[in-house]
Amino acid sequence: MPAMIVAGIDMGIQTIKIVLLKDGAVVTRSKTVSGFEPTKSAEQAFEEALKTAKISKADITLVLATGSGMEMAPYANGTVSMMSADAKAGVFLFPKARTVIDVGAEEARAVRCDERGIMADFVVNERCAAGAGTFIEAMARALEVKLEDMGPLSLKAERASPINASCVIFGESDVVTLIHRQESKPEIARAVFDAMADRVSSMVHRLGLNPEVVLVGGVAKDVGFVESLKRKLGINLLIPENPEYAGALGAALIAAGKAKGAKP
Repeated sequence: MPAMIVAGIDMGIQTIKIVLLKDGAVVTRSKTVSGFEPTKSAEQAFEEALKTAKISKADITLVLATGSGMEMAPYANGTVSMMSADAKAGVFLFPKARTVIDVGAEEARAVRCDERGIMADFVVNERCAAGAGTFIEAMARALEVKLEDMGPLSLKAERASPINASCVIFGESDVVTLIHRQESKPEIARAVFDAMADRVSSMVHRLGLNPEVVLVGGVAKDVGFVESLKRKLGINLLIPENPEYAGALGAALIAAGKAKGAKP
């Protein structure tokens, strides 16, 4: 019996992620910048994934897309919501997971799910990037600090001054005020992550905190945000090795279920 190969494509605002599964196991991952032509970027990433896996597109049984630009995904046979993809990936990676928090470039969301990885409920932050990755980028620019240095810098702080996380513009204004007050960069960096964590944790509490809790999305790789969110929630967080691929992985897992004739 030939192997069943499926694919998941996460058409994110900043990056496109692709995961290929072969008989339920990840065979390759691929990532590229979305750019001005996300469909073309996704095609290139898809070809790269096929090349790495040493398979052809004809070998793939089903392709499902997710993410903000999922309607632009090439080769897709259908789409799934990011919430459903997050739930499926979270339980696949951590079988006891019942809450999945996803913090990406433009949006944060939290999903409550059952033991099968089926979404039961979800919440999404308001349409503002203050609770997402672009907030960190904007604050790093205001601090004149490299984005990748923000997290390690924040860990050096012993305290944090409060800043406004209701809006990127207000947050940036608060950061400038702290700079003029000659607050230290580590303390301002921690203030940025604490403000984000406040916003995300309040969103999670609206959903209801159901252990165990998984954190995915690109921002899950930022040690500063992770530490702040742990403090705000008062719990440990489970973080997979490749948190930014959770959406693509979940889409691929749902594709595998559909290909087998099962409900996603």
